[in-house]
Amino acid sequence: MRSGDHRLRVSLLSKALVVGAYQRKCELIAAHSDIELTVMSPPAWAGQRLEQAHTHGYALRVIPIRLNGHFHLHHYPTLGAELRQTSPCILHVDEEPYNLATWLAIRQAERLRPRPRVLFFSWQNILRRYPPPFRQMERDVLRRADAAIVGSAEARIVWQAKGFRKPIYVIPQFGVDEDFFRPLPRPAEAASSFVVGYAGRLVVEKGVDVLLGAFSRLPPSARLVIAGSGPAEPALRRMARQLGIAERVTFRPFIPSTQMPAFYQSLDAFVLPSRTRPGWKEQFGRVLIEAMACGVPVVASRCGEAPNVVGDAGLVFDEEDIASLAAHLGQLMNQPQRRALLAQRGRARVIERYTMRRIADQTVDVYRALAGQEDGA
Repeated sequence: MRSGDHRLRVSLLSKALVVGAYQRKCELIAAHSDIELTVMSPPAWAGQRLEQAHTHGYALRVIPIRLNGHFHLHHYPTLGAELRQTSPCILHVDEEPYNLATWLAIRQAERLRPRPRVLFFSWQNILRRYPPPFRQMERDVLRRADAAIVGSAEARIVWQAKGFRKPIYVIPQFGVDEDFFRPLPRPAEAASSFVVGYAGRLVVEKGVDVLLGAFSRLPPSARLVIAGSGPAEPALRRMARQLGIAERVTFRPFIPSTQMPAFYQSLDAFVLPSRTRPGWKEQFGRVLIEAMACGVPVVASRCGEAPNVVGDAGLVFDEEDIASLAAHLGQLMNQPQRRALLAQRGRARVIERYTMRRIADQTVDVYRALAGQEDGA
């Protein structure tokens, strides 16, 4: 920490923080007495407007964004002025290192005197080579950044393979608020049905078609709720009709983050049936820890990080294996005691590993380590 400073000034740039539930991490970071936190977020990202749900204890600055919704090319035209005003000791760019926003942020940080320590965040768990100019921006960010936070051990391997030799910390981007995402008793009238759920994008890589195929093998009393939107929705609706299960399948639109606990609490099982694609595999599966925190048994495919998130607190199956997924769902449907055991394990695993407080504390430890480097500690 710089001489004369009593608190470590941290500026966090994050488009993900338009989601209100995610802001709880910022409150918990700011609750550390040695941290003075400023969060910079756009007014919206890709159709999601900023939800100001958890804004106590830190400064939230809503800043303009250009090329909103363009993952690789969005950036913040007033960022330089914001950084000159806040004069951070640590700049945390909550963004992939090959994106324009990250490259511009680190260049702006280099102009400050004294220069702040800079770290980026990455979910990238596949070794990919990007075309110009993203390849050059990535190389420059890796040369100039002081540290990285990544969402999985596989992501750390990727950035080590790309030559990043600075500290890399494995910390999921966000945890869950265990008081907000919590179990609630199911209504008595719900006991006569078995409700399976999915939440997320409706795209090929999420494997929702596999879930429909498996669900079609369950007895008529079972119901399926699919929450989300995306280009695969029309095909999934057609598939439900072709399988003769359309009357038992409910498609719901996007659910705001503040309403997600009620969605999970209405389920008997949650499924994440992702499939690996040439340029993508499951990077974490946040919906898994949200469902687990709500005491809902989870079933996940062996795609990317998902089975590591579930551990022994849920059930896993090979990608595309409809029969195995159907068997898991049948077991959960017919064995209430098994459901209860997995629900208990899931909640315990989240409390141990994935709470928002744990993620916030680990992130603060990274800030302190960087401040120690700055002071020559």
